[in-house]
Amino acid sequence: MAKLNIAPTKSNLLNLERQLDFAQEGYDLLEQKRQILIFELMSRLNRAEEAERKVAEALRQAFEALREATLDVGSEAIDRVTLGIAMKHKIELSDDRLMGMGVPKVTVRAEHMGVRFGVTGTSSNTDLAMNRFVDVLPLLAELAELENAVMRLARELRRTQRRTNALSKIFIPQYRETIDYIMGSLEERERESLIILKMIRDRLET
Repeated sequence: MAKLNIAPTKSNLLNLERQLDFAQEGYDLLEQKRQILIFELMSRLNRAEEAERKVAEALRQAFEALREATLDVGSEAIDRVTLGIAMKHKIELSDDRLMGMGVPKVTVRAEHMGVRFGVTGTSSNTDLAMNRFVDVLPLLAELAELENAVMRLARELRRTQRRTNALSKIFIPQYRETIDYIMGSLEERERESLIILKMIRDRLET
């Protein structure tokens, strides 16, 4: 690692030692942040996999009910009766803070469906399908929240990893090598000064 191109003076040595301490402290903090990000990322990855499984199962049941309803009354009848259904679901978006970054939080307030279709022209499977599709909404919100959080955490982890690598592989080694060089130069200069002083003293004594 190439040392920094600065003069080997005591003031530069003191400045470099302070910078090295600061860089080491920054590295320690970034390493702690990196470990926390890894933990949070893996935790959300596991939860996202479970949420994806729940969504797939809930959608399977919803489409199964829709298929049964279609077999009961036909797709045209279902299309016709669903035109009169008004649903008021609410989606709320907010951010939780984690290590200085925003992690999304998605909340769905689904309207209670109950029985929305008449007794004629449809079947019980029509209401069942509608309710099952509505039940999927909170699961989809959770999955979207987790997947978005995973992407943000992965992006922040890569950024933090680059910074820790820069400190541990470039800046800190440069500071240490430059400090060693300056200390060696100062020690050599001090030895030379001592030799010169000894020679002057010897000449004065003769």
